[in-house]
Parts: sequence; structure tokens; C-alpha cells
Amino acid sequence: MLGDWHQLWLIVSNPDNVPVVALIGLVPFFTWFGLRQARANDRLIEKLETDPELARTHHRKTQPYHPSWAKEVHTWPYLLRIELLAAILVTVILLVWALSVNAPLEEPANAAITMNPAKAPWYFLGLQELLEYFDPWIAGVAIPTFVILGLMAIPFIDVNPLGNGYYTYKQRRFAIWTFLIGFEGIWLVLTMIGTFIRGPGFMWFWPTQTWDPDRIEFLTTRNLDDIFGVNGKWLAHLLPASQQANAVLWARGLFGIIPVGIYFLVAAWFFYKIITATPFTRKIFGRMSLLQVVVMEVLLILMLAVPITFFMRNLLRIKYVWETPWFNL
Repeated sequence: MLGDWHQLWLIVSNPDNVPVVALIGLVPFFTWFGLRQARANDRLIEKLETDPELARTHHRKTQPYHPSWAKEVHTWPYLLRIELLAAILVTVILLVWALSVNAPLEEPANAAITMNPAKAPWYFLGLQELLEYFDPWIAGVAIPTFVILGLMAIPFIDVNPLGNGYYTYKQRRFAIWTFLIGFEGIWLVLTMIGTFIRGPGFMWFWPTQTWDPDRIEFLTTRNLDDIFGVNGKWLAHLLPASQQANAVLWARGLFGIIPVGIYFLVAAWFFYKIITATPFTRKIFGRMSLLQVVVMEVLLILMLAVPITFFMRNLLRIKYVWETPWFNL
């Protein structure tokens, strides 16, 4: 048992993993801090909404009002002074860290002796983990492209005018949960898996398991069409003789359209029910154009496909749902 926990300590103390270890503490703290402030603002909003007379005279901050406060706070010198102090403090911390801790440099690269496990930098570990579940061009090109396009589209599809400049949960519930699931629930989890669980051969090791480079895994995966016995024999009789050899590929390609289409329909209905669950969200949804709705639904459906693929591969051992000569999903 001591040896197992020693393996976990080796991972945690690895200089390359310092940012990931810091994320374990910083992300939950700032998530809690932001939601705490949002809840305080929501209580103040509810209080002012129930008393119009109080709303005209009350100080609209959660902090108690002090008469000595200036009515206007200028950027200079107040904000810039704080930013300057913060920059100096961060610079001092980084300087002390750089002088006291050696850079995690290794010996020159040797093609005859490769690293095991060979891992990407911590900020690409989530992307490397995606390569275990998708085709390389989907994991390395398509998914990052959709992430960037989705972030660019947020200002154009988000028609909720509330929550700008202050923390709130009640007025931004859907946006907050989308961020928590997409960034913390998917991306950071994939990064943690790549850091603490992927060992030699990029095999799955639980955090307290000793990394054994000689371990051999016999993981049998299958496609969804194999489960349903799609072999293409019935399609071979409908194709010309020159195409009968490709009957299996055609049958699998046609079969894969069915589960993917069902998923898109069910996921679209699921997100529609969530978006229109409350009168407030229905009002926001009613302001959106058809293009905004379609873009938002497609981005949410594609985001949900990542954790579904993760669980299907690790729990059900299903490799692909839709297999074609050009791409596999």
C-alpha cells in the first residue's frame, strides 16, 4: 500500500504537473467564490424586486454602504494602482519560484529511447485524451475548431441582457451550467485523467496503482453495428457485382446514420426542455432567432457527445457508432 501511495506522490510532485495540481485547488475555490457572490447578489435582487420603494433608495451592493465612499471611483489612480501591486506581487512570486526550482528539463532527445508514457504538455493533455476516443482528425482538428467557433459565437447567440458586470446565478443559470459542464466537467476532467491516470503505454492506471511498463492489456472493443450483427449480406444482393465486396462498408455506413440521427433528435429535445424549463428561460428563448437556436443546439449536442463517447468506450467497450470509409464516430 505504501508503494501505491508513493506512485501517487511521484505524479503529484512531478514539476511538469505543478499547474494541474494547482488547478485542483484553484478551480473549486474560485467556482465556490463566484457562486457565493452570485447567491448574495440574487438575494439582494429578490429583496429589491419585492419592495419597489426600497429599490429606489437602497444601496445596490451586497456590501454595507459607507457615507465616506466617493460617488465616483476613477480608473486612475484607484484601479491601476491595485493592478500595479498585483503585477508586482505575481512577478515576485514567479521570480522566487524560477530561482528556487529547477526547470523540468531532461536529457537530449534520443529516437532509440522514447519516453513511456509519452505525454503532451499539461495544457494539451485533454486533447491527447480525446485521441483515445475519436479519429485523429476529429479529436485534433474538428473538436478544437468547434470549441473556438462556439466561443466566438457566444456573444451572438446569448440574448440574455442580465448578468453583465455582476455575479448572478438566478439570471444566468443556463450559461453557468453550460460553462461548468463544458469546461470543468469535460475539459478539466480529461486533463486530470491524462495527468493522474494515464501511465506507461498510455494505459489506464488508477491513481494509487503502480505504473508497470510491462503490463499488457487485452481490451476488446466493438462497433455498434457488430452488436446488431450488421454484415451487409442483405445489401450485397442489391448492389452491382463490382460493388458487392463493399457491401459491408455500405451497410455499416447506412446503419450508423440511424443511432446518430436518433441521438441528435433526442439531444435536441432534451436541451429544448432544459432551456424552456422556467418562465425566465422561455422568455429568453423566445427572443432568439431560428439561426441562433440552431447554432446553440448544435454546439450543445456536440459538447454532450464527448462525455457520452467517453462512457460508451470505457463502460460498454463500444468503439464506434458510425463507421464509414471517410470518418468514424
